[in-house]
Amino acid sequence: MPLDTDTFDALLATIRRYVAERLRPLESQVAENDEVPPEIVQEMRDMGLFGLSIPEDYGGLGLDMTEEVRIALELGRTSPAFRSVFGTNVGIGSQGLVMAGSDAQKAEWLPRIATGEVITSFALTEPGAGSDSASVATRAVREPGSGPRTGNDIYRLSGTKRYITNADRASLFTVMARTGEAGAKGVSAFLVPADLPGVTIGRPETKMGQQGAHVCDVHFDNVPVPAANRLGAEGEGFRIAMQVLDRGRLHIAAVCTGIAERLVADSVAYALERKQFGKPIADFQLVQAMIADSKTDAMAARALVLETAALKDGGAPITLEAAAAKYFASEAVGRVADRAVQIFGGAGYIADYGIERLYRDVRLFRIYEGTSQIQQLVIARETLKRGG
Repeated sequence: MPLDTDTFDALLATIRRYVAERLRPLESQVAENDEVPPEIVQEMRDMGLFGLSIPEDYGGLGLDMTEEVRIALELGRTSPAFRSVFGTNVGIGSQGLVMAGSDAQKAEWLPRIATGEVITSFALTEPGAGSDSASVATRAVREPGSGPRTGNDIYRLSGTKRYITNADRASLFTVMARTGEAGAKGVSAFLVPADLPGVTIGRPETKMGQQGAHVCDVHFDNVPVPAANRLGAEGEGFRIAMQVLDRGRLHIAAVCTGIAERLVADSVAYALERKQFGKPIADFQLVQAMIADSKTDAMAARALVLETAALKDGGAPITLEAAAAKYFASEAVGRVADRAVQIFGGAGYIADYGIERLYRDVRLFRIYEGTSQIQQLVIARETLKRGG
């Protein structure tokens, strides 16, 4: 349920100021330390950012999709690491529970997810299952002799998940595991608390960009998962995952768009200030052409994101539109970042200005939550289904 206009506008203005005055000055520190300061995390909890998409009945803000992407657009104007702190709670780490959880599961977890007491994580990718997400090898086997009547109804979960965002901070994983036949129909979804015996978290990976946002391997060694922690019925996990990713892809598209808008603003400010041949480089038409291309990319991405969000809020399926938004926006922000480096020239390659950092940060958006190539396949498949 959307907030009233005045309340939402006040929230948006607060986040805009917070990004500009509090977060942007810390970007270099976060990148250098590979860590978002604990006081920032607490401030985000206090602002309710961990519960943006959690229903109000469970203590969240209950934003609709249009409101969520407008917030994401603002958060895109700073380092992606800041949004990543609570991003899994808002998106892929919580939405399976929101969409498919039982009343008991929601009551147990959602209020603590909304406050940020519980950090969530989405465990789908594996060493041998990335774009081919229906081929997960992690298995959940019903323990022999267990069942609803025995009082000991559990699955034994074994396998390894790879590149899992916020894994080292998470206290709850949504895990996709094979319970049946090969392919998508044999995949089920489970809520797995991080403190269950047999759960081990690997060290954070050293990455090309997005320092401060951690990804790790997660190992499950014969983990006893209560059957009550299964989301939906056996075999519904892949469907749940795809529904979660539709929403997540649109959120990421909004973040990409926000970063593109920030890069355009930074490029314009620099071009107006930097002088060559006795005048600002903004006066040169070839620089203007790069600014024009970047502005157009950012405007087109924003329009597609907002249109898709409105469709979702209206109850329409958005598999095609979310894939198109994520594909276009993630590719567009890469182009905008490349042009920003060119406009800044040598300064764009030097760490002092932060442009080279954003250039590295945005590269990941074309890979996670579905590569650009997977988005192309989804767009083509859905377009063919619709007949054009």
